[in-house]
Amino acid sequence: MTPEDAILERRLEAILRDAPSLMGVMEIARDLALPDWMIFSGAIYQKAVNHLTGRDPDYGLKDYDLGYFDAGDLSYDAEDAVIRRAAASYPPPLDTLVEVRNQARVHLWFEDRFGEPYAPLASSAEALRRFTTTMFAVGARLEPDGRLRIFAPFGLADLFALRLVPNPLRQTQGFARTAAAALDRWPELTLAD
Repeated sequence: MTPEDAILERRLEAILRDAPSLMGVMEIARDLALPDWMIFSGAIYQKAVNHLTGRDPDYGLKDYDLGYFDAGDLSYDAEDAVIRRAAASYPPPLDTLVEVRNQARVHLWFEDRFGEPYAPLASSAEALRRFTTTMFAVGARLEPDGRLRIFAPFGLADLFALRLVPNPLRQTQGFARTAAAALDRWPELTLAD
């Protein structure tokens, strides 16, 4: 990690810790003790974008993506049991806003839903390497000792520059759609050249 990466990681951690709703979600997720769990996507990057653009921390938030990785049982029934357990652990309205998904199962439904093949993952963190834009490829986990662990396979420079960059590891039709939706919510964002 470069010194700049470390600075950006500390900035992101401060932003996330200053978002009470997110920290509440993380505390309960930690207590659920799901294997290889993390909160990612909009629940993380939107907090930073909102902070940097002077908006409320929860502006634009649709849900809290809680991923975990359990390759031991790829059935929907096993995932659904975890979804129900998580919903029972969160108070309203979080019980309906926390979207739990077993990352070991994503390859089973992704192509039907999004029209693109998706190879099996080996971990929750690997899912971040498949996001449409580098700016969104960020996750966090609240460890049992209270440390906040940040996952950002492409670094955090694009996020803090408010720059939408296509994922260099995944060519997808989804970038244009994702970028357009993000620009509608945050016109301050820029598209990479």
